[in-house]
Amino acid sequence: MLPVNAVSPHTPGTTPRVPRAPRGRAARLALPAGALAAVAGAFAYVGVVDPNEPGHYPACPLLRLTGLYCPGCGGLRSAHAVVHGDLLAALQANAPAVLGYAALAVLWTVWVARAARGKPLRIDPPSALLWSLGALVLVFTVVRNLPFGSWLHP
Repeated sequence: MLPVNAVSPHTPGTTPRVPRAPRGRAARLALPAGALAAVAGAFAYVGVVDPNEPGHYPACPLLRLTGLYCPGCGGLRSAHAVVHGDLLAALQANAPAVLGYAALAVLWTVWVARAARGKPLRIDPPSALLWSLGALVLVFTVVRNLPFGSWLHP
């Protein structure tokens, strides 16, 4: 503790940087391993409890209230199909969800590789990419609810 009349070693209004102790590889990989365990548990549950059987999962509120398919409708069915190795059925249930599973698997792999080397994971996508993805999801949602887009229904 500094005496009352002592000068602080940092600029007023800022927090001093405290050096972190180096962490071992196992400690650095604990968070990605925990995330993998949680996702694997969720996929295992969806693989065992079939979403195609009524009564196992709640219905989509948007579909129930309006009759319109949201962009996530069919996501559980696609996850169930992925767990059982049926990629064609997964794509038919919800193709963007399957692409999302693949993107998250790649992101997790990058996270593990960076964590193993002691580097933080930085996710800074350009805003044009985020707007493009949002537009694609919007177009997918609109098209799947039009008569000619019935092939996109889950």
